[in-house]
Amino acid sequence: MRAWRPFRVIGLGNAYRCDDGVGLCVARSLRRRLPWADVIETSGEATALVDLWADAERVMVIDATVSDAPAGTVRRLDLLAMDPIPVGFRSSSHTFGLAHAVALGRALRRLPCSLVAYGIEARDLSYGQSLSTPVVNASDQVCDLLCAEILADRNPDNDRPTGQA
Repeated sequence: MRAWRPFRVIGLGNAYRCDDGVGLCVARSLRRRLPWADVIETSGEATALVDLWADAERVMVIDATVSDAPAGTVRRLDLLAMDPIPVGFRSSSHTFGLAHAVALGRALRRLPCSLVAYGIEARDLSYGQSLSTPVVNASDQVCDLLCAEILADRNPDNDRPTGQA
């Protein structure tokens, strides 16, 4: 029997930069579907991220990516197995973002046991509050994937995560 492992989901982004807000959108959707889940929304500033994942064993981060992939492409990456972080996660509207946070966490020995990123390829990073259609569709897919991953770790003894009333 597998023990429940404390986790945290962190949605990154800027709600005023169109598709860059996708991490926040997924976090809100996940919170509605799994209200007991530990879900946080943040801009993605590196030092804040290191603090946010410091007390969690498993962390799942959602962020927009920028590469040559088609808009809405979803990537799931084990960030602890990668050095350096892929280019798409380095290109960010955040001054110091996810790639910098992982590097800082490594240097400070403040990384969780598991750190996974779900990246959704952005189309539009201009000013505005609406997500492009391919990014909306991908955000639904990522929310489904996160729910499945989180629920797979449920405690079979009482059918809910340990520590939840």
